[in-house]
Amino acid sequence: MTGRFDASRTPLSGLILLKRKRLADDRGHLSRLFDAEGLTAYGWLGGIAQVNETVTLKRGTARGFHFQKPPVADAKLVTCLRGAVLDVAVDIRKGSPTFLQHFAAELTADNCASLLIPEGFAHGFQALSDDVQLLYAHSAPYQAESEGALNLADPRLGVDWPLPLANLSERDRTHPLLGEAFEGIEP
Repeated sequence: MTGRFDASRTPLSGLILLKRKRLADDRGHLSRLFDAEGLTAYGWLGGIAQVNETVTLKRGTARGFHFQKPPVADAKLVTCLRGAVLDVAVDIRKGSPTFLQHFAAELTADNCASLLIPEGFAHGFQALSDDVQLLYAHSAPYQAESEGALNLADPRLGVDWPLPLANLSERDRTHPLLGEAFEGIEP
C-alpha cells in the first residue's frame, strides 16, 4: 500500500484489520483514513458510494448486526474517531468455511485501527465508552429493500460482548435469530 497502513488478515477470509500510521510532530498528527487504490490489494473494489457517521452517547449501547443483500451488498471500512467500540463482523457467506463465525476488534480513537469488512458480512458494535463517533465508508449506496440483519443477542453467534447489551433500538432488538434469518441453516 502507500505505506500509510499496516494490514493484518483475520481468520475470516477477506476481513482485514488495518492500523493507520500517524505522521506526527509537535503540531499534532495526520493519518490517512481511506486509500481506494491501496485498499484494492485487500479486496476493496471501487470508490466510495457513501460516507456515514454514527454517534453513540452511552457506554454499553449496541447496534447491528446489519448487512445489505446481493446484488447491492457493500464493503465497509469502519473507523472510530472518538471513544472506543468492540466492532464485530459475522461471515454470512453461505458456503464459506467460516460461515456464521465472527471476528471482533477493539477500535478506538487512539489505536488507529479500522476494520475493512468485505461484502457478505454482517456488522455490529458495542460502545465501550460514552460519546463514541464512528465513520463508515461504503462501497455501495444503502437500499432499504435490500437490508438484512441478525440479532445481536443470538447465543449461536457466540459473541462475547464485554458489557450487557443496552440501549438497543426497537429494530435491533427484533432482528431475527439464525434459524429465522437463514431458514434453518445451522452454524
